[in-house]
Amino acid sequence: MNILVTGKNGQLGSEINALSTQYSDFNFHFTDIEELDITDKNAIDNFFSLNKIDLIINCAAYTAVDKAEDDIIAANKVNNLSVRYLTEVAEQYYSRIIHISTDYVFDGKHYLPYKETDNTNPISVYGKTKLNGESHVINSKVPALVIRTSWVYSQFGNNFVKTMLRLGNERENIGVIGDQIGTPTNANDLAKACLDIASKTELWSKKNEIYHFSNLGICSWYDFANEIMKLSDINCKINQIETIDYPTKAQRPQYSVLNKKKITEQFGIDNFHWSDSLQKMIKAI
Repeated sequence: MNILVTGKNGQLGSEINALSTQYSDFNFHFTDIEELDITDKNAIDNFFSLNKIDLIINCAAYTAVDKAEDDIIAANKVNNLSVRYLTEVAEQYYSRIIHISTDYVFDGKHYLPYKETDNTNPISVYGKTKLNGESHVINSKVPALVIRTSWVYSQFGNNFVKTMLRLGNERENIGVIGDQIGTPTNANDLAKACLDIASKTELWSKKNEIYHFSNLGICSWYDFANEIMKLSDINCKINQIETIDYPTKAQRPQYSVLNKKKITEQFGIDNFHWSDSLQKMIKAI
């Protein structure tokens, strides 16, 4: 199977690249904007004409949540228009798609873990553009699925874990938000889930589907930060603050825990508690 992985320099793309040698049945094409500009439909078409692509794993995204509030055009090009172009070209070449989306498609006013069938209502430009991108995948004529995830971190790139480790070594105390609730996701676990699903195309539904995947358990950013310090043996006091005390340009969902039952039952995906996966990542860096 020939697999195109977009966003190779991002957290998820980097993790898939690191795991790629374990999947000898797959021939990978890893790209970022230097190799393939997915906001240019002609570039995608040219790439497909030169390479037989059986599956696209679209990891590319505009993820600067606050910056997107002002940079709407750029966020829309990457998170929405490029997804439309990928699905249109995939249809021409009979390719499949795994598209990565986000918990930010929800408004965070729920009180139970979000199911795939729950109503969406994004409250940020980032969330709105990602939801629009999802619609192209779900409504396309190619076999495709969307995987929504949350609070992604990795040994690669910049993320909350690395920021906490740096600040923890620089300061005696840090203020971290305690009233936003979700679940961290180790990008390595998400990468394995994507590749396992790619190897089980016989289990794909005949209609395009949405799935949720994050690690197991529930926490606040405050809880997450405390566990990072504990596992890293860093003596830094974490002070709990409220969202109102740390204003940002973009609104975040107050509650965005995802229900993972569907993906687990259909594909038998292995999953782990968020604190266990965090420990695995910290040991790796």
